[in-house]
Amino acid sequence: MRVLLAEDDKQLAGRLREDLLQRGYAVDLAGDGVDAEHLGNEEDYDCVILDLGLPKRPGLEVLRNWRERRKLMPVLILTGRDAWHEKVEGFRTGADDYLAKPFHFEELLVRLQALIRRSHGQVLPILGADGLSLDEDRQAVIRDGVPCALSGVEFRLLRYMMLHPGKVLSKTELSDHVHANDADKDSNVIEVHVNHLRNKIGKHRIGTRRGQGYVFGETD
Repeated sequence: MRVLLAEDDKQLAGRLREDLLQRGYAVDLAGDGVDAEHLGNEEDYDCVILDLGLPKRPGLEVLRNWRERRKLMPVLILTGRDAWHEKVEGFRTGADDYLAKPFHFEELLVRLQALIRRSHGQVLPILGADGLSLDEDRQAVIRDGVPCALSGVEFRLLRYMMLHPGKVLSKTELSDHVHANDADKDSNVIEVHVNHLRNKIGKHRIGTRRGQGYVFGETD
């Protein structure tokens, strides 16, 4: 999953980025509202963590502009403000959730996970598809009741595939959603990781569409 973190507090942003990376998220950073809005317009994020008090352009204005452009990615507002009327304004502008500072990272994480699952029609607390379930805390897949550890890239790939069962996913799309902006996005490497995944979860679970990409939950 690829997340945009728009936060001007460099220390907080750096800490959150590292924590999110450890939990299997690719994270792009924006330190002001202008950069945040530009990235949100140009990239296909699975979720955005948006601070309201951004310099150059306030977070609510950024969010309003996104929604006017029909950018529908889930947005979690992160702010030091806690007045009820500001929460109402945020939701009316198009926010999906709201978390006031200070906060515990685990709370942010479960809210982020829930937003991403709901945006893909998944309402259960554990992501499951095609006879598999994903343990996001341990970054492992459970097959026939037996957990199997995954590498970081394998975990991110499988999570994205499980959120899009039956959809043809190109190598470029997969690469975009498992790597951040500053990463080396070699789509050919995706094939290697997909083959590793097939060996762990069963080759029949990831089909290949020649010249198009991969389909989770479909036999070749």
